[in-house]
Amino acid sequence: MTRRKDLDPSSNPRALLGCELRHARERKGISQEALGAPLFVSGSFIGQLEAGTRRMHLEYAQHFDEVLDTGGFFARNCRAVAKSKYPDHFAEAAEAEAAATAIKQYAALLIPGLLQTRAYATEIFRAYHPTATDDTISTQVEVRLERAHLLDNPTTPLLWTIVDEAALRRVVGSGTVMAEALRHVGGLARQHRVIVQVLPFGAGAHASMAGTLKLMEFADAPPLCFVEGPDMGRLLDDPVTVARHTLMLNLLQATALSPKKSLALLESVAQDYEHGEQHP
Repeated sequence: MTRRKDLDPSSNPRALLGCELRHARERKGISQEALGAPLFVSGSFIGQLEAGTRRMHLEYAQHFDEVLDTGGFFARNCRAVAKSKYPDHFAEAAEAEAAATAIKQYAALLIPGLLQTRAYATEIFRAYHPTATDDTISTQVEVRLERAHLLDNPTTPLLWTIVDEAALRRVVGSGTVMAEALRHVGGLARQHRVIVQVLPFGAGAHASMAGTLKLMEFADAPPLCFVEGPDMGRLLDDPVTVARHTLMLNLLQATALSPKKSLALLESVAQDYEHGEQHP
């Protein structure tokens, strides 16, 4: 069961629904497990809704209104909160990311979104959507850069990223774009704002050959893992799955270069890109 916490509704659109859900449930004397059972979700999931780390979908809201006698409050407000600037498959993950105290991830093929520069993100979105208008690409880039403001806080969330060497070597845009992108990641590491490790080609087979990993931890809710593919993504809270992903990340952290050696490699590759641009 999620530990109780009073939330500030003004700081998080989901906080209002979470607080009201907790108060309505307690007023009725219903446990988290009992409230979630008819929806085939765990008491832990209900706790995550109350903590504001998960999005309340309409079918859940309608059930809560019926069981808790809240006169349609949750359904009405659920529709308003559901509006998001992020794609449907990523919206809930972005909201959870904003509430996380720690984000640990492995990036197999590209620099993660929270660490991307404008030029790098632009090239990525253009590759994803080759026929989109410039305005559409620009909007997507701005939304991605806005996410990075999570790092404006000097300590929270902890961001620990393992980047495959493939992401350093694949030229996105140009050598100039890559040099800037790697200098940006290295700068955040030098400022001690993020922990970055590089998984070198020499590591051979590893625990996440099948793709990326992302684990989010929270002060007042169980951890979540996020899995994604082209135009799809899912947040998972199953304890067995979370434990497996946690182990995989731990193995990758042990296999990757140390943060110090990783920074040296990042800066060395960035320098190679800079010299390549100057001396084609």
